Amino acid sequence: MIHIKEAIIVEGRYDVNKLKQLVDTVVIETGGFAIFNNKEKLALIRRIAAERGILVLTDSDGAGFVIRNYLRGAIPKEQIRHAYIPQIAGKEKRKAKGSKEGTLGVEGVPNEVILQALQQAGVECLPEDSGKPRITKADFYEWGLTGVPGSNEKRKKLLKALDLPSHMTANALLEFINAVADYEQVRREIEKL
Repeated sequence: MIHIKEAIIVEGRYDVNKLKQLVDTVVIETGGFAIFNNKEKLALIRRIAAERGILVLTDSDGAGFVIRNYLRGAIPKEQIRHAYIPQIAGKEKRKAKGSKEGTLGVEGVPNEVILQALQQAGVECLPEDSGKPRITKADFYEWGLTGVPGSNEKRKKLLKALDLPSHMTANALLEFINAVADYEQVRREIEKL
């Protein structure tokens, strides 16, 4: 598994699953064209882009390029990179029929193709141990953010304090915090709640 500085933006949840098996970084799904109307998610992507940069990895079909171009216009050019997968004919195993253009998406291409696309995009690999303590689910439990009475309300207060979308799941919050915040900063915010 490679450790990447940039967060990776993909179209769907199956793309997220595929990338999580290959890289250790934040992977955000646009929900396809839903990104056009989701101001909270776009704000989150912009925030992560400003902190660590983003890498767009969409399908190589027309829809993927529409999403890619939307993000290209929404994110400052110095904060965004693009990785491209080739157009490979076929259909994903889980689908009854192939895509409109008859090509594989991110979830369907071989792992080596994705790794090569990331390499060609010039991703910044990080050492395995950055020295920065990572916040864990155990920390969330200890801080009362999960698994205890009132944890949902406390988590919502933390989301508001960190200016994050109110519907963010505990797992998404944990991933975001480890991407842009640090242990002490989050602990201080929680003590204020």
